[in-house]
Amino acid sequence: MTTRTLRVLILGGYGAVGAPTTAALREAGHLCLTAGRDPHRADRPVDLTRPDDYRAALEGIDVVVNASGAEDPALVEIAADRGAAFVDATATTGYIARVERLTPRAPVLLSVGLAPGLTNLLAADLHAAHPGDDPIDVAVILGAGEAHGAAATAWTIGLIGRSFADPATGEPVRNLSRGAVFDLPGQGRRRLLRADFSDQHALTRDLGRPVRTHLGLDSPALTRGLGLLARLPGAGRLSKVPHLPGSDAWTVAARSGPRLRRARGRGQSRATALLTAHAVGLAADLPPGVHHLHRITTLTDLPALPGITLDVTTRA
Repeated sequence: MTTRTLRVLILGGYGAVGAPTTAALREAGHLCLTAGRDPHRADRPVDLTRPDDYRAALEGIDVVVNASGAEDPALVEIAADRGAAFVDATATTGYIARVERLTPRAPVLLSVGLAPGLTNLLAADLHAAHPGDDPIDVAVILGAGEAHGAAATAWTIGLIGRSFADPATGEPVRNLSRGAVFDLPGQGRRRLLRADFSDQHALTRDLGRPVRTHLGLDSPALTRGLGLLARLPGAGRLSKVPHLPGSDAWTVAARSGPRLRRARGRGQSRATALLTAHAVGLAADLPPGVHHLHRITTLTDLPALPGITLDVTTRA
């Protein structure tokens, strides 16, 4: 991890994830510039649909963090051509696949948030300690009461009514269906829903064993409601998700048989920001090319991050 001061451009740096990422990087001593369309909030106002604007904003930048929700591989290529590393916490499988096909001239680091990101490290640590070919099931439980940013809301809505190919079998899987049961110590028995997070695709390929990701909300009733909503005709045409009752508590876990790796905390956006800020320091020293977090670091190398608790158990 680099010890030098970096000049970081944060796309969407005043948003739900971008703002705490900016704060965390500045606290670590890096020079951060926010970028976005709002000239009153952005240090470098930029319209990401205008390549010349974006190129100008990259002047003198070491690392670009994409917290804008924009999923355009051209943003990666333009930054890399200017010699800037690119860090992106997106969970969108299709976008990740397009970025993986690039041959960038600078490092690109993906899977750096909670899911993907911390989930990748949990599953990879479980695999390293207990290798095999039996499935690893990943749980992602999010606080329904947290006010999520526009990008996270749009991503969740985008799951509804769509299917994806299971990364191990190729079988079509309908989002928010086919629940799996997790027994989480201190949290009880939870049935969660399959969801197309990108982590399961990268991990299945890299670990050589099936990995399946499941989504739930902190309320079991709301999780069941999410599954019912996904079955309603036309639900995929929703433009927004109403604010729901609940907490801001989150849990991510990886399970194989009786073995479990788990992380917990409060405030998904804050946790994603802390993990992304940590990833920035790693990305700066990587060789050119596309990398995932679990390929370049391990769970044991992760520093203590405020508000994030790690658990390792043998019963699940």
